[in-house]
Amino acid sequence: MALLARRDFSSGELTAKLRDQGYSAAAVHAVVSDLIENRFVDDARFAAHYVNQHAERGQGPLRIRRELAELDIEQALIEQALAGESDWSRRARELRIRKFGLALPKAWREKAKQARFLQYRGFSADHIRSALGPDLDVDDD
Repeated sequence: MALLARRDFSSGELTAKLRDQGYSAAAVHAVVSDLIENRFVDDARFAAHYVNQHAERGQGPLRIRRELAELDIEQALIEQALAGESDWSRRARELRIRKFGLALPKAWREKAKQARFLQYRGFSADHIRSALGPDLDVDDD
């Protein structure tokens, strides 16, 4: 309960943490099952909060999806939580403006730099194209 008082945990994350502290597998399974039954631990709620927090930090759906999978969240819950976020293209555009300014890049090198930044943050090619404008023309050097 002391762990849950600090922040929300996924069931897989809580199980791993308790196992690392030396508790037996049977005891951990019993405790985590009881916590899930009483809704103190809820993977759907955890995933929704995780998506919301990380989207606010400027992370995209690809990165968030990978991180949630690493936390042993079921794929269906991940997709449900990501579907709750409405406009990833808008978030990519806002992040690009916050990092690089309002003006769209003219030179190919600057477009590539901004695209790599957005890709690292976890946005898809469609979101990046939307954020950088539709005319990613290599002849604009």
